[in-house]
Amino acid sequence: MKRLSFGTLLSILATALMTVAVADENSAVIRLSEPVESTEDYETFGSPLDETREAVSLSALVADSETYVGQPVLVTARVSQVCQKKGCFFIAQEGQAVLRVSFVDYSFFVPTDISGKRVTMAGELVRRELTEEQAEHLSADLGEDEAVQPGIVYEIVATAVRVPRG
Repeated sequence: MKRLSFGTLLSILATALMTVAVADENSAVIRLSEPVESTEDYETFGSPLDETREAVSLSALVADSETYVGQPVLVTARVSQVCQKKGCFFIAQEGQAVLRVSFVDYSFFVPTDISGKRVTMAGELVRRELTEEQAEHLSADLGEDEAVQPGIVYEIVATAVRVPRG
């Protein structure tokens, strides 16, 4: 049996303690990633936010998706739902415009308590086919009764997400 060093044990303990932070007495917030930037006003997850990209509205992305596929985008929108298992994706909404936001290479996560906040994200719009199995998985992760539908979908694959504090 391999023995772990004291430093390794401390690292494992620190990671476990950072994984779940208690928001209040009734609910636990899952935070599987630490911010790469943190100020009094916001936290940024993934990589530092590239604000030199041209900003585009979520409504424009949805209305003219084919034009934006493969293009870098900078979008600000309200988070309507977050994956409650890990924070591995969220649903961004602006009026009637709705898009799923995932994270490049599954490399970071957002806190599970960001629903209702207006976040700014940098990434790329992609087009892909969602299988029946993937749609069921997404529905389960959202914890919703309303099922995610399979088929051709557009989503933002984000490299950075800036979340306001409070």
